[in-house]
Amino acid sequence: MSFLQRSRTAKTLAYETYSLGTHTKVTVHCAGVIEFSPLQPVQEFGQVKPTNPTRIKSIIYSCGVHGNETAPIEICDALVTDILNETVIVKHRVMIQFANLLAMDIGQRFVSENMNRLFSGMHSHSADDSIEAPRAALLEQLTFDFFARGPVGAKRYHYDLHTAIRAAKYPRFVVYPYLDGRSYDKEQISWLAGAGIQAILLSESPTTTYSYYSAHVCQAHAFTVELGKVQPFGQNDMNDFTLARDFLFNLVISEDYVAPDAPMPVLFRIKQAIMRNHKNFKLHFSDDTPNFTAFAKGTVLASEFDDTQQEFIEYTAQIDNEAIVFPNADVALGQRALLTLEAIEPTDIPID
Repeated sequence: MSFLQRSRTAKTLAYETYSLGTHTKVTVHCAGVIEFSPLQPVQEFGQVKPTNPTRIKSIIYSCGVHGNETAPIEICDALVTDILNETVIVKHRVMIQFANLLAMDIGQRFVSENMNRLFSGMHSHSADDSIEAPRAALLEQLTFDFFARGPVGAKRYHYDLHTAIRAAKYPRFVVYPYLDGRSYDKEQISWLAGAGIQAILLSESPTTTYSYYSAHVCQAHAFTVELGKVQPFGQNDMNDFTLARDFLFNLVISEDYVAPDAPMPVLFRIKQAIMRNHKNFKLHFSDDTPNFTAFAKGTVLASEFDDTQQEFIEYTAQIDNEAIVFPNADVALGQRALLTLEAIEPTDIPID
């Protein structure tokens, strides 16, 4: 039985540590969260600073924040199984998190509420009976502790792996969280390109997503990574995920990872975040409209009446070729129902 199967069956697993041969320390933190680190040398925070800390990585792969986004779950399950079977030997500290086990069991995006709106402390504002809130709080703490225990000077990485609800002009894309004034990382962009990423969305304000928590609080290179379209377990064509799978595996087994050459992803900045504020919110395009579909300036994208039916509110494209992404008219009131995007050039942003 795989670690993921044990986690989904038991729902609670006791904390334990053990070794794989003389090469890997294994730490089971709880159901769905497992950590691997090379035994030689074991360098935790506070010990002698490594001679070349930039070569040492602390890596987190999270998946299943939405329980029906199965391809990343299957990729991470295969990686954990290969490490435990000793067919893959890690060269860096890596924690793998299967986030929303209960949502996986019912094949739904979430049970009580969208987990990816509950980070950076937002879990504390949820209802007492929320399924996702205590899990988000636990994942936050495990992430913070994992990075804090890392070797002094080690680079930090967090790839929060997803698949999108609908088709897309660019099926493989990432959201680059707001960096609080820091420059975008040239190496990370090249790594993502080598992993098959076709487009990058640059967030320009704080959010409550998991990747923003890691970028802001833990100062990690962190991304929300969309690898394709939602499918049920066992129905993914894994050939569609070859580049992403190779990246995720090779990063943890290579002392010095070098990305394959690949075209620069298309860059977008977020133009509008359109919120659903009233019950009768609706989108003005069909449900099968792909992500990254562009609209002419002035096109009505969404509308709603206020609760008194007195004021009609329209949300329109503000520029030509304004693209849409993540449309969902059924989100909870007060949550984002749609992002719109503006294409930009690499010269428009600071990249170091």
